[in-house]
Amino acid sequence: MVDDTSETDRLLQRVAQGDRESWGALLEQHRDRLKRMVALRLDPRLAARIDPSDVIQEAYLEASTRLAGYLDRPDMPFFLWLRFLAGQKLVTLHRQHLGVQARDAGREVSLDHGRGPETSSVALVNLLLGEGPRPSEVAIRAELKLLLEEALNGMDAIDREVLALRHFEQLSRAETAQVLGIQEAAVSKRYVRALKRLKDILSELPGGLEGLMP
Repeated sequence: MVDDTSETDRLLQRVAQGDRESWGALLEQHRDRLKRMVALRLDPRLAARIDPSDVIQEAYLEASTRLAGYLDRPDMPFFLWLRFLAGQKLVTLHRQHLGVQARDAGREVSLDHGRGPETSSVALVNLLLGEGPRPSEVAIRAELKLLLEEALNGMDAIDREVLALRHFEQLSRAETAQVLGIQEAAVSKRYVRALKRLKDILSELPGGLEGLMP
């Protein structure tokens, strides 16, 4: 689902006039999209300690303090600005809780040209496969997980990031292009290439991915 730009602009105009209820409605409008981003990029080692909703709430508090500056000079769409603030909060949390261990072998792709949180092949595979395999599926699921991780790690870093942004965060092509600083045509080309890579892997197993989903 993409951002309803006209509704966002309408609410921003009312917020600029001092309407606090419109500010709450504006933040609520984008909460689900931000939760997808945070859940995807929160390091699994912190999942038991940090709730994505808490990250978003901190980002919203930051947005409230910086709102006047944004309204004066909005250099990016409102949702991408909120997403950037949430990403900064995630980076800070990763450093606070993990220190030098914040990077590992499965976290090579950096969001927003190094200014935001990273995604990982492990996180993408977990989302692709879902949760809770049946006992009869454990062996084939483990095999598929290895194949998918190998395929994702073998992609160009930016292709994998395009896959994360378009398929899992459900950003539009224009939003993805702006986040990564590339042309929309390049986004489309890389997204198609990344999906084909995954489909080629899945086609090697009976039933493909659908047969493994709970």
